[in-house]
Amino acid sequence: MEFNLAALSSSIAQRQAINEIIKCNDFTAEYGLVLTLVQAAELVETHFESLLANGRIELGGGVTEKIIKGFCDSPYVTRYNYTETLHELIKLFYFYKNETLDLLSDDELIKFMKDSYNNTCCGSIELLAERELNKMANNLRYGYAPSYSEDTCETHEEDENEQY
Repeated sequence: MEFNLAALSSSIAQRQAINEIIKCNDFTAEYGLVLTLVQAAELVETHFESLLANGRIELGGGVTEKIIKGFCDSPYVTRYNYTETLHELIKLFYFYKNETLDLLSDDELIKFMKDSYNNTCCGSIELLAERELNKMANNLRYGYAPSYSEDTCETHEEDENEQY
């Protein structure tokens, strides 16, 4: 019988990640959102697949738990779309960590995602991904603030030129 240390450590890391996600149930239960062991394991798989797909490594982890706690009070997250939404948010998070050149901390990116999802996107993952996060990433790459908008700038310039 051959002992595979890499497989064992990977298995231990996965079990630990699943347990951390399950612990979030204590926090999210008040919103009617609870994950099963199977759902938690699937989220861990999505997490690791997203890291791999985006060529990232993670030391310490905790991003999935931050996303869970950050979005559990969203009016657009229900027990019917909870796990599907979490899978999509995890994928978006790692994709946009790369797209923003790591110029935002994990917490800042999650906050931006949540604010956009709850407000301008009205709970639409598609709008979040294809409009708000894409615009934010472009802003950061070109040296603007994440929420910069040319519309806001033009309106402000017009106001400055008007005499009262």
